[in-house]
Amino acid sequence: MFSGPHGDPLHSAVLTLDEAILRFGREKRNGRRVVFTNGCFDLLHPGHIRSLELSRALGDVLIVGLNSDVSVRQIKGEGRPVISERERAEILAALESVDAVVIFDDLTPREVIARLLPDILVKGGDWPGDQIVGREEAEAAGGRVVSIPVVPGYSTSAILRKIRAGFGKKPQPKGARASRAES
Repeated sequence: MFSGPHGDPLHSAVLTLDEAILRFGREKRNGRRVVFTNGCFDLLHPGHIRSLELSRALGDVLIVGLNSDVSVRQIKGEGRPVISERERAEILAALESVDAVVIFDDLTPREVIARLLPDILVKGGDWPGDQIVGREEAEAAGGRVVSIPVVPGYSTSAILRKIRAGFGKKPQPKGARASRAES
């Protein structure tokens, strides 16, 4: 199990890949359907929550593959992630819909999927079916791939653009002068 910055353990649902396989591998499922999805989940927003809830509804256990800080930086660029992998993992693991979180360093979750072999692999509808990483591995093992609709109006990148553009600055009352700190 991972530990936090002060040595305290992270949420018990934050697992290494080996721990996830021991807990949710094919021989340990006892008829439970394991669902897997993945992403960066840098700033958690309602679109993320809804897609995780939809994913969880497809099976009995939801495992979330979480891109590490290194992989997020390679995918999204400098300045990302905003929230560290440990904090993102703990936030995700605390959600009722999420049973386990596995952090991975690769650019894609292919190895996680190939080793875990989920019954259902879920990806957002913005991914063309033939480009869903892990599809071949999941289907070869008898699993299926489900594309769920993306919730419109939510995007971490758009939220960050608003923040960086000063969205949310307090408007000055009429006739008010800017403080020395603001001028």
